[in-house]
This record gives sequence, structure tokens and C-alpha cells, in this order.
Amino acid sequence: MKEIVESYFKQRSLVNHQLMSYNDCIPSGDGRLSRMEKIVRSIRIGTDEPVEDLPGGEEAGGCIKLDVLDKEIIVRLKGIRLGHPTIREANGAEHPATPLECRIRKLTYFSPVYMDFRIYRDDIDGPPDGGLGYIEEEGVHIGNLPIMVRSARCNLHSDHIDENRKLSPQTSAEDAEYLTQLLRKLGEDPLDPGGYFIINGTERVLISMEDLAPNRVTVEKNKKYAHETEVAKIFSQRDGVRKPLNVEKRRDGMLMVKIPSAGTTPIPVVLLMRALGMENDREIFASIAGPVEAMKYTVANLNDVKDNDEYGVETEEEAVAWLEKKFAAGQQKEYRESRIQNLLDKELLPHLGSSDENREKKAIFLGRIVRQVLEMAITNRDPNDKDHYANKRVRLAGDLMEDLFRVSLQQLARDLKYQLERHHNRKRELKINSCLRPDVLTSKIMHALATGNWVGGRSGVSQLLDRTTYIAALSHMRRVTSPLVRSQPHFEARDLHPTHWGRLCPNETPEGQNCGLVKNAAQMIDVSEEVPEDDVKELLLEAGVNSSPEQWADGSRIHVNGDIFGLHKRPAKLVSRIKRSRRSGRLRPEVCIRHDTANRDVYINTDRGRVLRPLLVIEHGSLNLTKFHLEGLRSGELTFADLVASGVVEWVDAEEEEDLLIAPRPFDLPQASPKHDRPINPAKVEWLNLGEEEIPEAKLRAEVQLSNGETVFEEFTRPLNYSQNAEDLTALKRKQTKDNTILIYTHVEIDPQLILGVCASLVPYPEHNSTPRVTGGTAMVKQSLGLPSANYRLRPDTRAHIMHYPQQSIVGTRAMQSTNFNSRPGGQNFVVAIMSQHGYNMQDAVIMNRSSVERSLGRSAFIRTYNAENKRFPGGQEERIEVPGTGLDEIKGLKSFDSYAHLERDGLPVPEEFLSTLDKSDRAVLVGKTSPPRFLEEAHGAFLQAQERRESSMLVRHGEEGWVDNVFVTESLDSGRLVRITLRTNKIPELGDKFASRHGQKGVIGRLVNEEDMPFTVDGVIPDLLINPHAIPSRMTVAHVLEMIGGKVGSLEGRKIDGTAFTGEKEDSLRAGLLRNGFNHTGRESMMNGETGEDYTADVFAGVIYYQRLHHLVSSKLHARSRGRVQILTRQPTEGRARQGGLRFGEMERDCLISHGASMVIKDRLLDESDGWDLMVCNTSGCGHIAYYDWKRRTTVCPYCGDRSDVHKVQTSYAFKLLLDEMKSLGVAMRLELEDRR
Repeated sequence: MKEIVESYFKQRSLVNHQLMSYNDCIPSGDGRLSRMEKIVRSIRIGTDEPVEDLPGGEEAGGCIKLDVLDKEIIVRLKGIRLGHPTIREANGAEHPATPLECRIRKLTYFSPVYMDFRIYRDDIDGPPDGGLGYIEEEGVHIGNLPIMVRSARCNLHSDHIDENRKLSPQTSAEDAEYLTQLLRKLGEDPLDPGGYFIINGTERVLISMEDLAPNRVTVEKNKKYAHETEVAKIFSQRDGVRKPLNVEKRRDGMLMVKIPSAGTTPIPVVLLMRALGMENDREIFASIAGPVEAMKYTVANLNDVKDNDEYGVETEEEAVAWLEKKFAAGQQKEYRESRIQNLLDKELLPHLGSSDENREKKAIFLGRIVRQVLEMAITNRDPNDKDHYANKRVRLAGDLMEDLFRVSLQQLARDLKYQLERHHNRKRELKINSCLRPDVLTSKIMHALATGNWVGGRSGVSQLLDRTTYIAALSHMRRVTSPLVRSQPHFEARDLHPTHWGRLCPNETPEGQNCGLVKNAAQMIDVSEEVPEDDVKELLLEAGVNSSPEQWADGSRIHVNGDIFGLHKRPAKLVSRIKRSRRSGRLRPEVCIRHDTANRDVYINTDRGRVLRPLLVIEHGSLNLTKFHLEGLRSGELTFADLVASGVVEWVDAEEEEDLLIAPRPFDLPQASPKHDRPINPAKVEWLNLGEEEIPEAKLRAEVQLSNGETVFEEFTRPLNYSQNAEDLTALKRKQTKDNTILIYTHVEIDPQLILGVCASLVPYPEHNSTPRVTGGTAMVKQSLGLPSANYRLRPDTRAHIMHYPQQSIVGTRAMQSTNFNSRPGGQNFVVAIMSQHGYNMQDAVIMNRSSVERSLGRSAFIRTYNAENKRFPGGQEERIEVPGTGLDEIKGLKSFDSYAHLERDGLPVPEEFLSTLDKSDRAVLVGKTSPPRFLEEAHGAFLQAQERRESSMLVRHGEEGWVDNVFVTESLDSGRLVRITLRTNKIPELGDKFASRHGQKGVIGRLVNEEDMPFTVDGVIPDLLINPHAIPSRMTVAHVLEMIGGKVGSLEGRKIDGTAFTGEKEDSLRAGLLRNGFNHTGRESMMNGETGEDYTADVFAGVIYYQRLHHLVSSKLHARSRGRVQILTRQPTEGRARQGGLRFGEMERDCLISHGASMVIKDRLLDESDGWDLMVCNTSGCGHIAYYDWKRRTTVCPYCGDRSDVHKVQTSYAFKLLLDEMKSLGVAMRLELEDRR
């Protein structure tokens, strides 16, 4: 089935869900109402009148009403649209923006946002048919919106990259090639997937958030105090506003509703249903229904509300009066009435509607919630599973941007109202253009994206894109985080849930406190976009759903997105009809349907944020997929979308999956071929009778290799996993309806390896490893050095690692093609032997062949970007990039002339100039720069004297060296000069550098051995790396050993080995390959000792395996110092390697010395060599103040006793002296008592 997977990834990038979500959110210009336009039209500031009563009616959009005394002024706004991403220079010139220019010039990649306004006023003549007159302003610039790279609005999108025509790279190979050329011309990597924003020159990605699904009832047990109560919760959401509702069954059987947004008072359910218009008891009974035992609770509740003095409610009016008394006591009648109307219409279940007509529906819905609570209480059913993925929604970039835009636009509208009122009160002419401040919207959105602090108080929503490797960036954009606090042990939430299968990767999650809370999407997922409910409702009405029945108990209830739509007598027929219309293309593929036979409910979901996965459809006992489809996919005539449209494949969400029975694979291959008893390579098996109807067995043809190297074809049959014979089917159908279970196969998995995410799918043979090792392997794939992007020469990344000779791996997986890992690899194939050598590879250390390193094995370049800018200060002062000392001004703190010798006249170095802070040479200045005096007092002297400036050149970071790689000289937006210089350093593997295989086997170099001293095989092959034999058995990384054998076969036969999870080339096949090439099938070889020339007594396991060099390099961590910088305030050594800090002598080290009794060493380290200070203490009886030495009188003086005091010198730390000074400054007299002078 690999053709299906390949076709899917040809059409879509791996971050397609983020791009589609963003495209769905922004105005597209194709006439449909975008999400942003809906936000604009829902704005109401200063008025609560119904929209139809406002001037302009419903079509005029959002509304702002000004609070002015003498006139009526109303502003209506609509028609939001985006321009192309542009850069506006300081002089007002504009030109199209490219991501490359924004990265280099530290700009934000954004588009201007325009909107149309109308100001309705009662002092302007209106139209002849009455109403207010208006002034119209079209295309007002209201702010800027950051644009996601490669989204529909981006200048790199195939619709906009060529000014003359739209390209279609999906359908035309010529266009695809032309697009690649254009992207290269614009300095972009053609394989860069996009999906991130560029904010102030840095790439930021919005992390998808996992959230509880709105409008779904979840029932749980509430353990308060000593007893349990049953509670149902629902988050009712409409237009981005959430209103929670809780229904609780108390111990005494009373059912109470709490509406947190309206107050904490619990309301009896029956009373609320009365207030919603359910007059008689029969209606209330019918809406609750449920098991027989539930009746007594309903009766008790009805009676209690009637007879209890606290309530005493029998009619709708009495119920409303009781609510008024509780929620608006002591207020005027109009306020009380409007408060309760608002409670019933706006606060209570707003997703069912916010008008009077929806009240009956709300009462029925309440009845359904009550039924669920009672059922759980009576039948002792398990509470709803909050971690079930049907109860979760994933909020992608588009949803997050929508939230941010909603809040920002509200703020802008309030600001506009305030500015317009101010202008009106000052008798100025009202013009939107002069009153609206675009930076209100821009700065709010930009601040959230730059800091990650989102609206609603969540932090860490936007993160810096991890560009260590290409895969790290991909994985970062497919991450899903949970809103739970990581400091608490939410064990259930961290668990892998069965519904994550095929949706979230089981392995790719961080170790430590975020384990299980930060997840990654599996390879082939999609996240649903919103489908209009009307399409589904139309179909339901056609199918005979009664949308306003008399009795809600006779039939199955049909729910559309949590809203009860109607009843249907034959739900099974309805479900199959809807599935048919979805498979035939009448309904969008994102619509999912579930038939809950036990509760007689049919749920239809069309909302956004559901994670979907594709499955092959079985109809009438056979697959809809045929040979014709696979051939069409191979030739490119058919695409994945065609398969979905023709009902061969369908997208399924976690809820619908509860109704399916899925075969993991169509058939199981035997260990060896039946006729020749040779190993079978799954990639070379053809299914001959695919697409024939009602076949019990698959007819297969496999290409097998005989022991003499000859290949032959062999045909055999295997039983189909999903085949069920006709007699069984009827019996199963009966059992199905009786037990409310699924026993008949409905779908087949496309490919079992699709359950893994992008990182885990790169690990070969992961099913042979213990799971934590695969998890560790996925974490290390993201830290490996490789080729992060093809345009690295033009990218001003703060830190970038580029491997010199990255290789494709010999043992690969099919996912390497779809994730583009083969084009942007991150590692090299090493010859590895598993043996110990003189104890230098104890534990996890590895020994490397020095000659391999000299032949540039594992060698990489490290590139760091430095920024220098001509900053401007108030008062016309500015920094200048120049060679210090060549201007007319006096320069304070000049370095020697040689320090600037390598700079050109403009103060910048030439590319390929070597700079270093390691040797004691003077070549450490990267950019020559002078600054104005720091404080005003520095500029003393004669008034007409030439001004003295400071030397403030930028140096290469301490402890680094390298060659100047690129010098970008450009201009920042305030027209100051901006220089960005990249410095390239060679990083050659040395002792302490970290290497890892893809199986979580990580280790650091313990020794570099000369080639002549390395062990070698009989054939003279010298390994590049030696690892310890103890690393394999205890960690159970069998795949590590398998990959070594596979790499050996692949390198001998000059082919790639497929190590894809579950369907890779089998072990027997690899062993046969070794035998074919004259090696031992165990993979062991006899080896010679390179030092003595003797044979090793034991055979050594050797093979070829893909190793990664990780970015933990010893040269960027090595740190030592004797004396050096100290902090100004405490005079203790500075902290951290970047600031040349001291090495912390902590509590543990101190304890060691105490246990050795080495007290003088402690005094030496912690006092003499740190911040020792001699303190004068007055010892006159009753004094104890800190004294000082008076240099004029040449004597010690106590501030209290004068100079006749008895002063002693005490050695103490400067930090203690600082504490005394700070206490004195607070007016506290600190007295010290000298122990030996008492």
C-alpha cells in the first residue's frame, strides 16, 4: 500500500494541517465569509440593540455606538481584507516582502489589513425611505497581521510567486520545476515546508493546543469530602465564548444545576426546566426518560420543588420569579426580568441558540444531561473518559490566531470609539483615517507572537523554531501540547491512550516533567476544518429525520455537533445512508458519524479540531481498493484525493472509530516462502487478485532469492484477515445488534507504520527495541547535526550546525522519502565493531579511529551570527560603526593599532578573515564601533573641545574562533545601519563529543586511536567506531544489531535495506545476504589486535550502522578559570560560561572537604580566593559598631565612640559586609560581638 502513502505526501506537506488552518482563518478574497470577517461582523461596542434595528441592518457588519450627548453617531464596519506582505521603509517607500529579507533585516513578515467603515449620523440627510445618512470610508488601514510562510497569502505561494500567472505544481511537473527555480532565486529552500511566522527576524511556530471538546457532556464522579456525587459537565461554546454548566446529583437525590458564569447559586433542574417553558410533569418525564429506577428520582425532584418551602414552584411564572429572587434580589423589575432573560438565553447552553425559540430545546438537552447523570448513579457505570480523543479538540495556528485577533480587534474598536468621541467633543471633523491607530492591533498581535503569552493567560504558545536539523523543525511544527500543569502528576493524562493509535506518535514525547503532556502527531493525520452544519441538516431532513417531534423518547436522537437536531425511527439505515453520501462525495470527507446503539443516539460531528486518520474501506466483505487504483497512483493519473472522493479511503475521527472493526493488515506473510523455503522481502510481494469481490484468500507473487544468488518468482495464497464467510456474517450481525458491539470488519489499515510520528518513523526496525529506547532515539534525531536547510549560507541563524558530508543511511525506512530526510540527512554510516578496548569505552564511551576523523568523518561547521547596529540615542547622539581612532574625535579605551589591522575602512572585516579569542593574538575585534559618552559627567572639559567617544567594538565571543563567513550590510527600519556577520568554526570530533545511533545508544568519545593500533578484520577492514558489548543486552536494542547486519549486506550488495517498522526486510533475509557474500550469518568476524598483531580469541560482531553526531560538543561546553571577573555588587566571581564565570564550589563540595577535615582549604576557597574582606569592629563594651580607617588622621574611628575606641580587624566575606551595609541603610544598627574578646 506504499503507493497510497507516497501519493498522499506528494500532494501535501507534513505541516499541511497548520497551513490549512491558517488559510481558513484569514480572508481569502473568494467571496466566502472568513473567520476573521465573522469576528468583525460580531463586534458590538456601546450598544446591545438587535442588529436588525441598527442603521444599515444586518448586512452592515459590526457596530460601534458613540456616547455623545446631542447626536446619534453609529459606526458600522465590515469587509476585512489583507494586502500582500510588504516592507515599508523609513522614507515611506514600499516593496513586496520576502521571508529571506525579513530574516536578514530583523523585520516581521506581515500584511497590511484593510477594512470598510460607515459613519451613520442623524445630522446628515439619509436616503429618501428614511433612516440615517452616512459617510463611507473604504480600505482603511487598521493594522498589520503576521503571515505564515507558504500560506495562501504568502509571496512564496504558487499563486503569487510569479506575477504573470498562477502555478499548479501539484498537477504539472513543469510548474513544479519552475516553482523550485523561483524559490531558489528568492533564497529559499524548496523543501522548507513553511508553517511558521517570522517575527523581528526570528522564526516562530505556534504549538497546537489540545483542548476539551466544547458542547459535549462528560459525566464524572466528584469525590468531595467522604462521599461521591455524580456530576455532568459541559462547556457550551458559541462564537469563541465558553459557558460551562454543571449538573450534580446530590446525596439526597436532588438534581442541581450550577451556571458558573452567572453565579454560584445551585438551581434545581426541574425548576430550571419549568422556567424554560416545560409546564406539565409529563413533558419533564419524557425529556429525562432513562431506566425505570430513574423515575423515582424524577418524581422526588418534581415533588420537592413543588412542596419544599424553599422553592414552592409549580408554573413557569413562579419558576422565573424564584430565579429573579435568587439572581437579582432587591433590583428594579425591568432589571430583574432582563437579568433572568439573559441567564436563560445567553448564559445557559448558548450553543443551542440565544433566542426564546430555543428554550424548549434547552430543556430537552437538560433532560438528556440529567438522564446521563442518573444512569451513571443507578447502573454504576464508569465515568466518561476525559482522555478519550473523541473528547478532545486540537487548536491549530488558525484557531489560536483567531482568538488573538478577536481580542485585539475588540481593543482596537474600543480605542476607536474613545478617539472618535474625543474628536467629536473637540468639534473636529470625524474621519476614521485620522482617529484610528493601526499600531493598537499590530502591537497586540506582535507582542503575543514575540513572547508566546497568549490571550487567556496561556504562555509558551509561540516558540522559537528549532532549526538544529530539518527533522527537528518538522517535528516542532507537528507538536501538540496539553494545557495541564507539568508540575502535577496527572498520570492518566500522560498515559498513552488507545485512541492515540494512528493519531499521535506513541514514542515521540520528551523525557522528564513534560512526559506524555507534549505529544507529536503521527505521520498521516489531518485535522478537520469546520463544515457548515446546514449541508448535513439538509441531508438529514431528506432522510426523514423529524426535527420537531411530539415525543422525544420514541426513536434515536440525532445530534449535530452536540446540538439535538431531531429523531429518527431507523437509525442504522440513516447512518449507512450518510456514510454512502460521504463516500460518494456529496458530504465533505471531514464529517464523521457515530451510532451509539446502547443509548439510542446518533452523533454527527462537523466541527473543527478533530484529529482524523485515513483507512481503507471494506464494503460487502471486500476492499474497495483495486489494482486499477494502485496503477493509477503509480503513473500519477490518480491522486490521494481521488481515492477519498471515490470511497476507497476515508478519514475517520476517534469517535467514529468506536463503531468500526479494523484489520491491522490485509494478510500476514509467512516467515519463509512455501516452495523454496527462502526469506521473503515484503517490498517484493505483489497481490494478484486485489479488487476481486468476496475472496477468502489473497493470491500473492513474491520475488525470492535462492542461495546461489538467482532470483525466481513464486506464487502462493494466504488467508485474508478481514474475510468472514456468509453464514458467519448473519450470525455475527444478530450478535452485533444484541450485544451492541462490532463484530464485522469495516476497514483495513493503510500501513501499520503510520502510527509513528516523523522522528520515530526514521528509526529502522523499532518493533525490535524496548520502547523507552525508541523514545530516546526520537529525541536524539532532533539533536543530530545534518543539513537543516539548503539556504544556510543566507540564513542569519543565531546558532547553526552544518555537517560537512551528510549521508543517506544504508538501512532506511520508507518514511525517509516522505519526510525528505533523504534530501536533508543528519548523520553518516560508520563501520562499527562491538568490543571493549583497554577500558577506554567503559560504560557508554566510544572509541574512534583517528584516521577516520582526519578523513573528515563526523566533521561539521558551527556558524554563529553576530549583530551590530548604529543605535541612536536621545539628543542626536549615535553609535558609529568605524575603525576606532581614525575619526576626528578623541576615543577613550582604544586598543592597540594591530587589533584593528584586519578591519576595512568601514570598520567591518572581509569574509574568510580568521578571528580568535583563544590565542593571545589581537585578532578578536569583529566590528569596530564607537559610542557617545555613557553619562553626561563623562563629557567634562572645555565646551568647545572635540567630543570624547568610547571604544565599544564588538568582539568574538570568549573562547571561540573562526572564519568570517558572510557579512550582510543592510538597514534597519529606522534607517540606521545594521550589520549581521556570520562566523564559521570547524568542529572536528574530539574527546568528549557525543555520538548516538538511532536506537537511543548514545555515548561520548573516550579515546581517539591511531589507525595502525585499531583492531582490524581478516579482510583488512578497520572499524571507525568501537562500542562496548554491555551496551546492547541490558538495553535490549536488538534493532541496533539488526541495523548493523543490514548495513553490512547493503554495503556489500550496493543497495538500500528497507528497515520500515513492521514491514521491513526480515532478519532471515539479511542473514541469507551475509552468507551470499561469504560472511558468517551471525555477523561476527575474527579480528586482529592492531597493537600486537595477534588474533582475538573471540569473534567480534561488526557491521555498518548510521550514527549521528549530536550538538553537545565539548568545545562549546568546556569551561575553566582561575581568577577573573567579579560581580560589581557582591564582588563574588560571575556565573556561567558565557560571562567567563567561576566554577561553583557548592554545598556538596564543601561537605566533602568538611568530611576530610580540610577546614583551611574551605577557608581558602570560600573566603580568601572568593570575596574576603577585612572588617573593622569596635570592641568598646556595649558598642560593637562597624568602624572605619580615617586616612587623614591615620587612625581607626568608630562612628559611635570616636577615635579612642578599641578597634579590631575581623576577616569576613564581602557579601556579609554588604548585608551589614544594607541593614544600616534601613536604619538598623548592626552590632558585632567579638567572641574571643568578651
